[in-house]
Amino acid sequence: MLENLSAAKIVSLVTSKEIKTTEVVDYYLSQIKKYNPKLNAIVSIKKEEQIKIEANKFENSSNKIGLIPGMPLAIKDITDAKGFPTTFGLPEYKNNIASKNSILVKRLINQGAIIIGKTNTPELAVGGHTMNKIFGSTANAYDTSKSAGGSSGGAATAVAASLVPFADGTDMMGSLRNPPAFSNLYGFRPTPGVIPEDRSDFKKNYPILQSAGCIAKTPNELALFLDAIAGKHELDPISFDLTSSFRDKEFSDREFLNLKIAWLGDMQGQYKFESGIIELCENKLQILEKNSIKIEYLNPGLDTELLWECFTTLRSKIQYDDYSKMELISLENLSIPPRWEYDAGKKIKNQDFNKSMILRGDYTKIVNSLFLRFDFLILPAAQMFPFDKNLPFPKKLGTMEFDTYHRWLEVVILSSLFSLPTVTVPVGFSEMGLPMGMQIIAKKGADLNLIAFAKRYEELFRLSKFKPKNLD
Repeated sequence: MLENLSAAKIVSLVTSKEIKTTEVVDYYLSQIKKYNPKLNAIVSIKKEEQIKIEANKFENSSNKIGLIPGMPLAIKDITDAKGFPTTFGLPEYKNNIASKNSILVKRLINQGAIIIGKTNTPELAVGGHTMNKIFGSTANAYDTSKSAGGSSGGAATAVAASLVPFADGTDMMGSLRNPPAFSNLYGFRPTPGVIPEDRSDFKKNYPILQSAGCIAKTPNELALFLDAIAGKHELDPISFDLTSSFRDKEFSDREFLNLKIAWLGDMQGQYKFESGIIELCENKLQILEKNSIKIEYLNPGLDTELLWECFTTLRSKIQYDDYSKMELISLENLSIPPRWEYDAGKKIKNQDFNKSMILRGDYTKIVNSLFLRFDFLILPAAQMFPFDKNLPFPKKLGTMEFDTYHRWLEVVILSSLFSLPTVTVPVGFSEMGLPMGMQIIAKKGADLNLIAFAKRYEELFRLSKFKPKNLD
C-alpha cells in the first residue's frame, strides 16, 4: 500500500492515526533490505531490532507530535548523529562515533524522526561523485552502473529508491543540485542561515560557500522537511527566521504569471554541456512560456573564467583550513579531490585570497542588479548526464579534457559563490533514460518563493510520477 503513497501523504496518515508508525518503518526497512545492497546508499545502518524497538516506543507513546512523526531517516555521513560513526568517507574516521547530535539531527528527532543510519558521501564530501575507501561507490537508482552524483549522492539514491522518505544534504559545489538532477528529484540549497549549523568558529572575513539543505521527490515534501529544521539558533550567528512556513507559502495564479525569469543557458558558450541537456531544459522553459511565464534569454555579462578562479581560490583556502584542523592521519592517502583542495589551499597567500574577495564583491553587485529585473535565474543543474560509477571523476566531456577534477561541475558555482538559494527541479530524461535537472536561482533570502515556484512547476509537469524501473 505505502509504495504508491508520497512521503507527505504517509506523514498525514500517521498524524491522523490511519496507519501505524511501525507499518511505516517496516515498509522502509523492506525497501532497504531489497535495494540497498545493490545501491549502497545507506551506510552504518542501525540494527533492525533496535529500529523496531524505537518505532514501537514511538507508536505506543501518548505524545506523538512533530511534523515528521515516526519517519525513518538517514543522515549524510559528514553530520553528527549520536551513536553513529561520522566517517567523512575516510578509513581513519570509521570508528569516529558521534557523542552528540548536530543541530539538524536534534531538530529532526524533536519533530518525530527515527534515525536509522547514514547516507554515503565521497571522502570529506569533496567531488561530485559518491565514492570512498570505506563503503565504495553509490549507484544511481535509474541505472545502477551510473553515478548518483555527489557529495549527497547517498541521500539522492536513498530518496529515489524510497529507502527513506526524504534526506538532508550539504552543498558547497552542487551537492544538493547534481545528485537530485541525476535522480529525477527536487533538491534545495537554501540561503546560508535558513538551516542553522554550529558556527561557533565562524570567521567574519570568510565567505560562506556551503549550505545545508535537503532532497525529496516533490516540493511539498521539501517544504515539510524544511519546516522541521529551519529557523534561528543561538550557535549560528547568521541564522534567521523566515516570515512564513515553506508548507504555507504558495503563489497565486496572478503572482505566478507575473514572474520574470532569466535563462542563462550556456552563458554565451562559456559553459560546455553534454548533448541533450540544454534541449531538455529549454523544452520545459518553452512550456512555461506557453503558460504565460515571462522568460528572457539573457547574457548576464559574467566572465565565467574569473568566477572559476575566484571560487576555486576561496574554496581551496576554506577546505585547507578545515582539513588542517582535522589533523588527518595520512594526507598522502587522500583521494585526488580532497588532496587537490589541500595542496591548492596550502599555496594560497593572503593577497590571493583578498583579490578573490574583492572580485566576489564586484560581481555581487552585478548579480544583485539582475534580481532587480528578474525573480529567478535558471541554469542547467549539471553539465553531464550520470557517468560510470567506477570512474573517480569525469576527465573529459566529448573531446574536451578537463583541467581539474571538478571542472565538470563549473555550472553550479554561481549560487555557491554568492550565497544564493537554489532549487533544482527535474527536466526529464536522456535517450538512454538518464535523468537531468535545472537550477532555479533566487536572490538571498527569497527561499520561500523558490519552493512556491517549485510547487507550481511540479503541478505543471508532474515529473515525480516517473520512478526507477530497473531495480528488481
